Amino acid sequence: MASRHALRILAMASVACGGLFPASLAAQDAAVEAGSDDGTIVVTARRREESLLNVPIAVTAISGDTLERTGAIDITDISNSAPNVTLETSRGTNSTLTAFIRGVGQQDPVAGFEAGVGLYLDDVYLNRPQAAVLDIYDVERIEVLRGPQGTLYGRNTIGGAVKYVTKRLGDDPMLKVRGTYGSYNQADGVLTASIPVGDGTLKLGGALARLSRGGFGDNLTTGQENYNKDVWAGRLTAQVEAKDAFFRLTGDYTKDKSNPRGGHRLIPGLFTGAPVLTDVYDSRAGLLDPKQDVEAWGVSLFAELQPTDMLTVRSISAYRKDDSATPIDFDSLAAVDVDVPAFYNNKQFSQELQLLIDAGSLQGLIGGYFLDANARTAFDVRLPNGVTALTFGDVDTETFAIFGDFTYDFSPMFSASVGGRYTWDKRSSTILRQTFLGGGSPFFGGNGLLFATTSSFTGDNSFKEFTPRASVSFKPTPDHTLYASYSKGFKGGGFDPRGVSTAAPDSNGDGTRSYQEIFDFLSFDPETVDSYEVGYKASLFDRRLTMALSAFHADYSDVQVPGSVGTVINGQQTFIGVTTNAGKARIRGIEYEGNLAIARDFATGGDRLGFNWALGYIDAKYTRFIDARGIDVSDRRKFQNTPKWTASGTLAYNTPVGSGALNASTTLAYRSASQQFELRTPGLDQGQFALWDASLVWSSEGDRLSLGVHGRNLTNKKYIVSGYNFLSQNPDTGNFNRTIAGNLIPTLGREGVLTAYYGNPRQVFVTAAVKF
Repeated sequence: MASRHALRILAMASVACGGLFPASLAAQDAAVEAGSDDGTIVVTARRREESLLNVPIAVTAISGDTLERTGAIDITDISNSAPNVTLETSRGTNSTLTAFIRGVGQQDPVAGFEAGVGLYLDDVYLNRPQAAVLDIYDVERIEVLRGPQGTLYGRNTIGGAVKYVTKRLGDDPMLKVRGTYGSYNQADGVLTASIPVGDGTLKLGGALARLSRGGFGDNLTTGQENYNKDVWAGRLTAQVEAKDAFFRLTGDYTKDKSNPRGGHRLIPGLFTGAPVLTDVYDSRAGLLDPKQDVEAWGVSLFAELQPTDMLTVRSISAYRKDDSATPIDFDSLAAVDVDVPAFYNNKQFSQELQLLIDAGSLQGLIGGYFLDANARTAFDVRLPNGVTALTFGDVDTETFAIFGDFTYDFSPMFSASVGGRYTWDKRSSTILRQTFLGGGSPFFGGNGLLFATTSSFTGDNSFKEFTPRASVSFKPTPDHTLYASYSKGFKGGGFDPRGVSTAAPDSNGDGTRSYQEIFDFLSFDPETVDSYEVGYKASLFDRRLTMALSAFHADYSDVQVPGSVGTVINGQQTFIGVTTNAGKARIRGIEYEGNLAIARDFATGGDRLGFNWALGYIDAKYTRFIDARGIDVSDRRKFQNTPKWTASGTLAYNTPVGSGALNASTTLAYRSASQQFELRTPGLDQGQFALWDASLVWSSEGDRLSLGVHGRNLTNKKYIVSGYNFLSQNPDTGNFNRTIAGNLIPTLGREGVLTAYYGNPRQVFVTAAVKF
């Protein structure tokens, strides 16, 4: 099929260049090596096959072969090469994803908050961030689409989309074994196999992965290794290919039994004076209840029928479920002080239908999407003196949408696209907040005495929005494309499960609050983005230089700002969730990706030298930010997880050695300073830093055998990716207040919470793969 041919071209492009090369920038080498007639590369960013040079979308695509050759570990590694993209492991977890694209995202993982960036696994939208830090194995490619998506994809996403695409089964029997061993006793093994049945119409295959690693540090309280990895994962596929039909049934399963991740305290204990540990990967966190356990699985059916040359019908059906037991010790000390045992339980059913039309000059699709999802979060906040604050949130989401997108080619030089989406979201939520004395809540086997119920709320709300998209493209020559586009993004509102109804405004002043007052206090409205973009894509100098340049401006309205603050209710210390639509912002920036074939000799199979680079600049500024006092503090608030500059460069050299080829590549990735939260947090916010990776891989002819050595973060840079803060701050200066004794004021617990989690240290590992 043409789509498999396109993917083979993409893979060969990445092998030829050898680094983390975006597909759009390796096109010229791919076309030459693959013998393409017109020197183009085919992608499906708009749900149809077309040259990437013609696509009026900012998209980066990285092949599975490239990810394997450069030693990529999981999906968060994509941040090193895609401009204006942040993908991180969320705070005290091992497998919950925090994602931001062009300043838009969401780092709060509790039920009730929708993601700002959509993550797709084989075209199936993952509704929750738990179990979403996907490991790299059996991957065909990963695509990153920047800007609002909704007229082409099942779920509307306001910031962008990340597509994780697994490999389709080939025509020939195949067995591949890949092993890895390296620093911190990293020992990974991946077994992949497939076989055609009968005449080859039916194909069966699967992959099994065992991913393990010792800890980067130690937990000095529990004796466990900290930041270790203990994962089993697998995937089974049945694929049917007929003349005018294609079916793919896939099931996947992941079991993560890694140890709880303990954080690094950035300040001494305010009550005990416990000193700051020297090794940032060590911890004194004491909470082991519940036992860390993450289980996720799903099944999906992709069906494609082509009744005529002009029409293609697709159906994507899926069911997914994940359960996470996660103990997080916020203060990272042995005593019970802001200890948070948590359960996350998610399930979803989704159905998408598409009708694709190819009528010569007119191409497009019409689609419908349905999502029925449930997210359940329960966690205790265990405080000193036996006080426990329980939060329980149960959220049902129903989404219906119809969407369409069409492109008309007025001439070989000029085309226009228009699209639209109408979305109906319904959110139903149950919120329970209770305080217990003398022990934990019954959700976690505690025997505490119920002291107060501060929220017992059930409510629902509906949201609907029309989100259009339009673009024009101009091709003065086949190797140059200029485009301008407009798109609108929408993310529905909801209810804050950490909200305390007794903290709602009391308009009567008599201590009672109406349902509407509680509803208004616990709920938040949708947010929208109007995004404008202009771009230029080109292939120059006989396709030795390719480039993609885009500039964008976005008006971000009703920005949802979730957060928690410590307080005292009924004489007991607790916390309140505070989520508002406080923000209005404008975001603008530039993205530039390029690839230069410095030297190449495909005709004789000789040496090849290439340089790839990416640069992202973003200027994100709040124009309105109303705080709890009703004051506009926009000049003292910044976007979280959004560095102003991101850049990367990869130099790759490929040369024949024996019966195969030796590929050497090195990558330097840079990120400027960024904040963890809207309010500056000294000590927790990460300054500018760079990461240096390198790989050396030999592959035999036909990739039957490969041997490699990889180094990641070779300078052993210590950098913060996430953290918690429950210290009193002055909202006017962003500085920490201090007591007369010089101690920081905690707003939750007595030791103070300023805890950081770090990215991976230096890792060196070797890989070997054999394919039969």
